[in-house]
Amino acid sequence: MAEQIPTSRVRRGAAFGKLVAGQAVRGAGVKLSMVGDTDAERIARTERALADAAEDIVTVLGSMKGLAMKAGQLLSMFDLLAAFGIETLPAAQRERFQRKLAALYDQAPQLPFARMRTVIEADYARPIGEVFAEFESEPIGAASIGQVYRARLTDGRAVAVKVQYPGIDVAVRADLKNLSLVMRMLRTVAPAVADHALFRELTTHFADETDYRAEAEHHRLVADIYRDHPFIRIPEVVTELCTARVLVTELVEGLSFEELVALPDPERDRVGEILHRFYLGTMAREHCFSGDPHPGNILLAADGKVAFLDFGLFKHMDEAAVEFELDCVRAAAEYRGADLRALLVEYGVLEQDSLAGADDCLRLVHEVSGWLLTDAEIRVAEDAAAHAVLAFVDPRRGYFDRWRREYAPAEHAFARRVEYGTLALLGKLRASGNWHRIAREWCYHEPPRTELGVLEHDWLTQRNRSAADGALPVAGNADSS
Repeated sequence: MAEQIPTSRVRRGAAFGKLVAGQAVRGAGVKLSMVGDTDAERIARTERALADAAEDIVTVLGSMKGLAMKAGQLLSMFDLLAAFGIETLPAAQRERFQRKLAALYDQAPQLPFARMRTVIEADYARPIGEVFAEFESEPIGAASIGQVYRARLTDGRAVAVKVQYPGIDVAVRADLKNLSLVMRMLRTVAPAVADHALFRELTTHFADETDYRAEAEHHRLVADIYRDHPFIRIPEVVTELCTARVLVTELVEGLSFEELVALPDPERDRVGEILHRFYLGTMAREHCFSGDPHPGNILLAADGKVAFLDFGLFKHMDEAAVEFELDCVRAAAEYRGADLRALLVEYGVLEQDSLAGADDCLRLVHEVSGWLLTDAEIRVAEDAAAHAVLAFVDPRRGYFDRWRREYAPAEHAFARRVEYGTLALLGKLRASGNWHRIAREWCYHEPPRTELGVLEHDWLTQRNRSAADGALPVAGNADSS
């Protein structure tokens, strides 16, 4: 159990430097040792090196929390080993590496309750027993900037209490100053990925997550949007108990993502469609979205609804940005390469004299988003998201030289994080669906073709009728953050 989070820039920078150096030396040692080794010796040595590297990342980044741990969480979402062509590595070894990294979601080193209790009582200015009737000292989850506990209010309601690590705001600021070291670490694992706009946008917004009052506001907005939804559940926020460092919400319990992966095909496919509708459908319809799709934020409740948690990383998009996204999807789906390029130029993504021609634009968009553009039943492969991300930044894929200098607006870099994060979740579920037909509901306003689509359409009709009568807020008109 971790006792204290290092907060100074020097200490956190030193920890990063040691981790990066260790991985570089270990990688060189494995390469040198392979000369003359038998296949069995090479496999055994590689397995030990991978296990050691994953253990180092979990231990160092997990104990540092903050932006450092977020970087490890991002890496665990993508099968980078497979995407970089390390096909000689047995599947069991790749899975072990990813499993160790995945521990950063909810099994990272915990801080003692005594230290977390001081945060709660300082923010409430009173003993914890005067606020909660019951409070379990063992956390039910450990995230990048806080730990989550189960508690009960004096009125009997069961709640989840997310408590910020003491000093994490200082640690995050130190990490942002040490950003060059973060990028160096990412280059060690995934060359060329580190400078992508997606990572720049994530690190820019991460500092905002250290104020739970902002997260509570985002959470309430999404809860209002999805109240009484037939298959999506957003826990209610206990507003009066939320502070800058303590967030209290309704407690939702259910199957974890790891348990979902073991379900039969039809149940995984159903969850996959719900994830698709929530993350991408919300962006298209409501002009706002949760920017952090990952396994630790998803539960399947006993009533069959999928519960979505954690709205610290949240984004609003203006109408023009959303329409640009949808226009590009329509142009690519209809193979209108010239129109797609014209859209990119007009919006400022491409320069008029860019080397990327109409065919280049069409090929790239289909390579990175083909699962969304193809009118067919597609079972998503686990490495699909990694291949999509690396198409932009891996020089070997043929797009890097033509696209590396193009401008990626911040909101669209963030949207790609959501798209590929969703794709990664679908890959982990091995979910199957006609993702394009589902997306046509919000891209072309076509009637739904799935059972879930019909349920959502009926709910949306009722919700929009209530909004027109003034009974509900209209999310798409919310002020941008």
